[in-house]
Amino acid sequence: MKRVLAAVLVVAGLTASAVMASVEDEIRARIQPVGEVCLQGDECGSAAAPTETASSGPRSGSEVYDAVCMACHTTGAAGAPVIGDADAWAPRIDKGLDTLVSHAINGFNAMPAKGGCASCPDEEIQAAVEHLVAESQ
Repeated sequence: MKRVLAAVLVVAGLTASAVMASVEDEIRARIQPVGEVCLQGDECGSAAAPTETASSGPRSGSEVYDAVCMACHTTGAAGAPVIGDADAWAPRIDKGLDTLVSHAINGFNAMPAKGGCASCPDEEIQAAVEHLVAESQ
C-alpha cells in the first residue's frame, strides 16, 4: 500500500511540475519583448541586417500635393487657397514663386512649415508649390 501511495505521489508531483512549467512557458511567451535594440557594430543574433533600398529620387509636385497639401488646399481649411481658384491664387502668384516657396518651407499664417511634412526636402516642397501654381493660374 505504501508503494502504491508513493507511486501516486511521484506521478502527481511530476504532473504538477509539468503543468507549472507549461504555465510558466505560456506566461514568458505572453510577456516577451516584441523586438530588440541593435546598435551599429553589435552582433544581433541570426537576423540579417536590413538592406537599404536606393531612393527613387524626389517625389513629383503632384505626389507631394496628394500626400501633404491636399487636405487643406482642396477644402480651404484654415484659410488655405483652394487649388484651381485663380482669383484666390492671383495675388499670391503676383508675389513671385520665391516668396510662395519661402512661405511653404517656413510656414505662413495658419500653414505650418512645410505644410507639416518635416521630413519633406525643400525641393519636394518647391515642386508642390509649382504644381499648385500651375493648377491655379
